[in-house]
Amino acid sequence: MSNQNHPYHLVEMSPWPLVGAMSTMIMLTGLVNLFQKNSMTIMTLGMMMTILTMIQWWRDVVREGTYQGLHTKIVIKGLRWGMILFIISEVFFFLSFFWSFFHSSLSPAVQIGSTWPPIGIMPFNPMQIPLLNTMILLTSGVTVTWAHHSMLNNNFKEMNQSLLITIAMGLYFTLLQMYEYIEAPFTISDSIYGSSFFMATGFHGLHVIIGTTFLIVCMLRQLNLHFSNNHHVGFEAAAWYWHFVDVVWLFLYISIYWWGN
Repeated sequence: MSNQNHPYHLVEMSPWPLVGAMSTMIMLTGLVNLFQKNSMTIMTLGMMMTILTMIQWWRDVVREGTYQGLHTKIVIKGLRWGMILFIISEVFFFLSFFWSFFHSSLSPAVQIGSTWPPIGIMPFNPMQIPLLNTMILLTSGVTVTWAHHSMLNNNFKEMNQSLLITIAMGLYFTLLQMYEYIEAPFTISDSIYGSSFFMATGFHGLHVIIGTTFLIVCMLRQLNLHFSNNHHVGFEAAAWYWHFVDVVWLFLYISIYWWGN
């Protein structure tokens, strides 16, 4: 690599794509086994293999960008575009859930009483926990922006403080949603309303957990002085992802919790 005369990163041979594909296949095979035989052994093994592969693969990416200097300006540009395209794909992922919700709510079928919410469904009060969760995510969007601007100004003390606040809010949001699910008066099998509600909010909750983990990794990297004001594409990607999670929640709150109520 020391003799290359171009700014691109030619990735070296890595076992992680093959190991990742195998571990994902084992996990999904175990999921089928769980549905058929109520056994979690194979799925747990596959999940552990997948998580370990992810940790080691991203560890190698961190090494390449932080210690080996392989993330040049052109490589960083490619990484940014990759993150943008990934977020766009996530937008269309959630679009399918919103499409299903509005299709079912704007013209309710006879089977659910030709009304929305369906007869027998007691929806959540949008002015209680859902409104609190909205305030939490909106505030966390402000704090993660604060962290970004602090990093650009080389104010790493404020960056650490604001990033820690953002992580705490992400964890608090997850705990509140867990409580909401426990106290829910309906389940995922209660007509199309239950299916739409838990699929949309559940996948959003999963994205909040992923985003919070992303920010925790950035916090650990920041404490190890991996970032600077002109070299922080990892944190930038985490901030973009967190803003995406915020915007999706706003649409969820307005459409499913408030309008759909």
